[in-house]
Amino acid sequence: MPKGQPSVVPDDGLTTRQRRNRPLVAVHTGDGKGKSTAAFGLALRAWNQGWPIGVFQFVKSAKWKVGEERALRVLGASGEGGTVAWHKMGEGWSWVQRDPTSNEEAAREGWEQVKRDLAAETHRLYVLDEFAYPLRWGWVDTAEVVEVLRQRPGTQHVVITGRNAPSELIDAADLVTEMGKVRHPMDDGQKGQRGIEW
Repeated sequence: MPKGQPSVVPDDGLTTRQRRNRPLVAVHTGDGKGKSTAAFGLALRAWNQGWPIGVFQFVKSAKWKVGEERALRVLGASGEGGTVAWHKMGEGWSWVQRDPTSNEEAAREGWEQVKRDLAAETHRLYVLDEFAYPLRWGWVDTAEVVEVLRQRPGTQHVVITGRNAPSELIDAADLVTEMGKVRHPMDDGQKGQRGIEW
């Protein structure tokens, strides 16, 4: 199994094992497609390791049925890997604002639940899907998020997705990937399709 070799070994007093098992904050941002898809790929790896997983979908409708949710719920209930808890907040996509006040309240409550779960060490992996949007819009305080993530106990990994992640979050993250769009079918007028977008 490839283990990856770092280009630099810091003089931080940690053993190789301690450094390898350090909990990470990952951010998937940028205009390209694949931010949530990559986060759910991490969730599959976490499930395989037997880790409890908490998925928190911000600004996506509770009515919208995504393939990743169904797959991870089935896997989580199988008893073979980790458990999966799935939470949806908001009424719909970020660019279809039906009731901004309701979405803002749902995003704040979602963040409060994440804080409670982090304090209780409920999950080993947290997927905060589209969470960059409530941060960008000022619905949830970025400085508070950074501080809570910095102080979280145990070995809890957190991945946050969404375009235009605030610079304070990017600066605090251990792993940042920017998805860049080169070409997308929607540029040619094609709508999203089953099996690709959901």
